[in-house]
Amino acid sequence: MIPKTSSVKHYSSAHDRFLKPAIVNFFKVQFGNNFGPIVRENIAGALVDLFDSICPELSRLKPGQVVWNALDKQTRGDSENRRYKPVILSLATDEDVSMFEKGSKVSTIRKNVMARMIREAYQQGAVLSTRDLSLLLVSYASYLSQLRIEYEKEHQTILPHTGVIHDMGTTLTHKRIIIYKHVVEKKDPSIVARETNHSQLAVDRYLKDFNRVKTLVNDKKNIEFIHHTTNISRPVIKQYLQIINNYVKEQ
Repeated sequence: MIPKTSSVKHYSSAHDRFLKPAIVNFFKVQFGNNFGPIVRENIAGALVDLFDSICPELSRLKPGQVVWNALDKQTRGDSENRRYKPVILSLATDEDVSMFEKGSKVSTIRKNVMARMIREAYQQGAVLSTRDLSLLLVSYASYLSQLRIEYEKEHQTILPHTGVIHDMGTTLTHKRIIIYKHVVEKKDPSIVARETNHSQLAVDRYLKDFNRVKTLVNDKKNIEFIHHTTNISRPVIKQYLQIINNYVKEQ
């Protein structure tokens, strides 16, 4: 018999805190050998599906979920008339427990948790800021911001947080991903806008800036000249230059 790792020993029982494993455990305890493990899993899955169909998720909280007042995505955080919406966020899930059992890095698990909660809030008509995540995860905002950027790079995606939806904060990586998707992956701007949770206007603006930089680079202009001519920040110009040098080949 293969011995259990310390991670499995430490975290495996935490599965019992979630609905489906709790139902499986109930049948195991109450009915003993009357139901085998596969039958218990199938019954539990069917009961969870039935419960979901009768009691929509918005009307109840699952184990591991919390209610949070997030900023309505139709208002900005710096607005005097900002509005908030109560949203249900999955702070801990059965999948998180499995990752702990496997010995996954805490930073990797936290990235997934952040991405999940940001998407959940957006699907419910709200946006989470790094400050929200800092309070929910009891971590410094600067650290979580770095983790979010790492997640977006690793998955070549853009999470719909306040900096993206309201064009606030440092979003240099987002500009790079948008340009990359259009220039390298040859995707239509409308598809890029949808995949990156940006407005069509914002995507068109980034593409326009990229083409301005590309034109001046082809004309042998340096970064300082491009910066003063276009008023585009030097860090953004450098990101555009990386894409031009690595992927765009002039004939």
